[in-house]
Amino acid sequence: MTSVNPVGADRSAAIPNVGSSVAATPPAEPTAAIAHFASLLAFETDCWDVHDAMSRGVQDFVLLDVRSPDLYASGHVPGAVNLPHGRIVQRNLASYPVDTLFVVYCAGPHCNGADKAALRLAQLKRPVKKMIGGVTGWLDEGFELATASERAGLADSG
Repeated sequence: MTSVNPVGADRSAAIPNVGSSVAATPPAEPTAAIAHFASLLAFETDCWDVHDAMSRGVQDFVLLDVRSPDLYASGHVPGAVNLPHGRIVQRNLASYPVDTLFVVYCAGPHCNGADKAALRLAQLKRPVKKMIGGVTGWLDEGFELATASERAGLADSG
């Protein structure tokens, strides 16, 4: 049945009540949701958990800022090592044991540099997680950036 509203008439009468776009697609069954969210946690961590670990001195990972050296110098997560995603190759990781967990981040959700870095690390058979939110998320949590190079970064041999 099609409703036609004359000009100036109440248009809501012609629009069928279908509910919200949120509920238009039914949610996943609980077992599927468990698998999905557990999988996400295997691939990602967040700024709060990284900050908490570092604050407690439990940094059992290497935090990589995969942006350019200039962006790193202008502000980075304290304790992060700068290794742009395009320079993630085996020779630049040689000083780390093969089971080292790398946590990568870039500018924020609008940047896919962390995804590119995570892919490269996985292709090199290195454990990796992405810090969701990147620099934007770090600042949104109220954490400070370091602006002076605390560490020179990984030796880049090419």
